[in-house]
Amino acid sequence: MTMYGTVTPPVPDGASFWCLTVVHFQATWAPQCSQMNDVMEELAKEHQHTMFVKLEAETVPEVSEKYEIASVPTFLFFKSGQKIDRLDGAHAPELTNKVQRLAVTSGTPGGPVAVGEHPKEDLNERLKRLINAAPCMLFMKGSPQEPRCGFSRQIVALFKEKDVQYSSFDILSDEDVRQGLKTFSNWPTYPQVYVNGELVGGLDIVKELAESGELENTFPKSVTLEHRLKSIINSNPVMLFMKGNKEVGVSRVEYSTFDILEDEEVRQGLKTYSNWPTYPQLYVKGELIGGLDIVKELKESGDLSSVLRGES
Repeated sequence: MTMYGTVTPPVPDGASFWCLTVVHFQATWAPQCSQMNDVMEELAKEHQHTMFVKLEAETVPEVSEKYEIASVPTFLFFKSGQKIDRLDGAHAPELTNKVQRLAVTSGTPGGPVAVGEHPKEDLNERLKRLINAAPCMLFMKGSPQEPRCGFSRQIVALFKEKDVQYSSFDILSDEDVRQGLKTFSNWPTYPQVYVNGELVGGLDIVKELAESGELENTFPKSVTLEHRLKSIINSNPVMLFMKGNKEVGVSRVEYSTFDILEDEEVRQGLKTYSNWPTYPQLYVKGELIGGLDIVKELKESGDLSSVLRGES
């Protein structure tokens, strides 16, 4: 059973009876906390053996001080009554990633799984997926908004100056990725930059490319949100924008999915772009079909398959 609610201090000892407990230190006045609560609600639906709780950081100063809560939102992860990880800031992809990883390694009441019990092939496949998550991927310490080392701060500033379009991954949020990528890429330091799935290098290489004038031809330029949305919508004849990335078959027609929980800009922007306020959203050949109710109506009328094939 999954629980989601507001608890009072201290952090509950009952957490030891759950495979994983995620505690959100929040503030009602902070809009980013409200956004992350939406993410937690979706995660709670997917992880039935994980307990999600909320704490008002300012009303429990002794608890906040004990766990060194300096800003909101901050997330602490507990297993067997012990803190095993934390996440500072409103980073939906990193929260999703941590919950998925820690929930799996924590096991279920039916049979615990040892932490770190991942086949090496699984990590390599995950690294490939992350490297190819965007045309330009920056693996850094912290986020572009809050770099947590001087080298990461410099490369973010350089990308901003050169108007480079990129996505980032905080290696401090995932030790498996942090250590595994060094071996995978045979590059021992961070930050690391990838373009179209290929390693470019670190800060020194990027600086050299900027000084030689080659950077503009190596890295993708920033595009408007509208252009980006159009590009994603048209990246496959049938595109499903959803919470999560489980490709559950709606038809025998091939389709691709986009996880809106991993990109807040797309999540909010697509609502305005399509004038459709909810998810999932289904597009065929770049045109909005609608959400779940519309798809159900098309299925009941027998028109779904032809619509997905773009025949009507």
